[in-house]
Amino acid sequence: MRTHTCNQICREHIGKEATLIGWVKSKRDQGAGLIFIDLRDREGVTQVVFKPEVSKENSEIADSLRAEDVIQITGTVSERPEINGESTFNPEISTGEVELIVSTIKVINRSEVLPFQLDKPVNNEDLRLKYRFLDLRRPQMARNMQLRHRVAKTTRDVLDENGFLEVETPILSKSTPEGARDFLVPSRMHPGNFYALPQAPQQYKQLLMCGGIEKYFQIARCFRDEDLRADRQPEFTQIDVEASFVEQDDIVTLVEQLLGRIFKESIDADIPTSFDRITYDEAMNTYGSDKPDRRFGFTLQCLNSVFANTGFRVFSGVLKNGGCVKAINAKGLANASVGQIDKLTKAAIEAGAKGLAYIQARGADPSQWRSPILKALSEEELSELQKTMNIEEGDLVLFGAGDWDTVCDVLGRVRLMSAEFLNLLKGNTDLNFLWVTEFPLLHFDAEEERWHAVHHPFTRPVPEHEEKLKAGEYAGLKAQAYDVVLNGYELGGGSIRIHEKDLQEAMFTALGVTDEQKSTMFGHILDAFSFGAPPHGGVALGLDRISMLVTGSESIREVIAFPKNNRGSDLMSSSPAEVDFKQLRELYIQSTKKDKIEAKPDATQG
Repeated sequence: MRTHTCNQICREHIGKEATLIGWVKSKRDQGAGLIFIDLRDREGVTQVVFKPEVSKENSEIADSLRAEDVIQITGTVSERPEINGESTFNPEISTGEVELIVSTIKVINRSEVLPFQLDKPVNNEDLRLKYRFLDLRRPQMARNMQLRHRVAKTTRDVLDENGFLEVETPILSKSTPEGARDFLVPSRMHPGNFYALPQAPQQYKQLLMCGGIEKYFQIARCFRDEDLRADRQPEFTQIDVEASFVEQDDIVTLVEQLLGRIFKESIDADIPTSFDRITYDEAMNTYGSDKPDRRFGFTLQCLNSVFANTGFRVFSGVLKNGGCVKAINAKGLANASVGQIDKLTKAAIEAGAKGLAYIQARGADPSQWRSPILKALSEEELSELQKTMNIEEGDLVLFGAGDWDTVCDVLGRVRLMSAEFLNLLKGNTDLNFLWVTEFPLLHFDAEEERWHAVHHPFTRPVPEHEEKLKAGEYAGLKAQAYDVVLNGYELGGGSIRIHEKDLQEAMFTALGVTDEQKSTMFGHILDAFSFGAPPHGGVALGLDRISMLVTGSESIREVIAFPKNNRGSDLMSSSPAEVDFKQLRELYIQSTKKDKIEAKPDATQG
């Protein structure tokens, strides 16, 4: 149907005939039957010209066209002419030196009036998602889809070169008690029983290691029934990798090589061949986050020694109870508005703080500072604080006081918001990669009075903590786990896995899994560990999130062809939707409308 795509014709084709097919991007009527149309396909744009002296009928057809009509045209390639001594060359497109003088045209399909213009920003995301088939024609979305393809293609190339086999694992799987909430699928052939869509292929890829595959990967579809946000969807894609007879450094080196190739081959960006590494404790103490954005400062400083003998009851009470006092210096934010201070305070409270103490350094001397807590601090404390925090005129100091976890989290959020207020990252194209290692193995939930796995229940403790896990000494255990971070986003995480039955059973015991549950829910993997399971480890990288950062998008919805909106709905196909009663009857399921269900706390928790 075409001899060339719309980005191909150039000077070497002048005088030759070409056939193009695509969408009408725009039309310019110059009068007297002279009409210019920009014709677009996936690859680019070509200017085509309808001249009445060539064909009056063709010009009449062209005059009837509107944006997004699909047309096929044949014509002669011509150099763009000069007008009044000035060149009409368009350097913005690859075909900008030439145009196609139309000899024949065929209208393939006409378009209705568009719900939005494809060549301008559309601020209504729901409207874009309802007409996603149109939205995908927009140049930015077309570029995003091409770059996403490049990410996946490069991934397959790199892993194949390193001896990995691509293996598909089941989509219909089994629900297990750990992790996020599962999507359940009823079984018609086994009434009352349900499959679960996989949150990740974790157990299957470990079983592949037990099966001697040694090196596995998969571009895996995963599903989690959880609340949505800009970088999260109910269904997503991850680059899933597992290998036998490896240590942490082997996985780290492989991921660095893979990401290096992805960024080079997709956007021609050179990144370091090896990334910095910091421990989880260092990340939290310094940045208040286990996925820190290091493109700006505002690091957390411990002030326990500064306020060791303070008369300020808030700080003294915290220190007496074994807590900590930390602060960040948001340099240049002293003139923060009341609204900005309120937003910072709200963020702190949402993270678990009772409030947010602050000092606005409106001058170089403490006498010129403004703060609700100044009167409670001594001159000696203010002097020491100024030295420790390097407080200068124009700075805003923000405090956190309480238990270590809460203080780090509070100041981590406040740190990011302060940078946002100062536009520190606007236009910043730096790629700051980082490994965060030595995560806690377990986290104690005081409300539920039980331990949870920080990563997942198959993560291996560091060697010196294996016996403590078996002995039931759970506090302070560290994991052989590692996350790779870019500019404040977790690209992925992994760990060295448990491969011995007794150690895996000890981990399940720590999580409160009963002996009966071990057998019914995890018997398959415990059996596999009983037959010479090899030591192994792996990683899972978010393909959607990597693609988002490669393309410079602000949401993973911009790099997914057909995403759900922030309420988990597909507005284009109107899903989720009710199903026919007959279908439910075949599945032995009865549906009750939501408004008839009596709400119960945590009724939907898995």
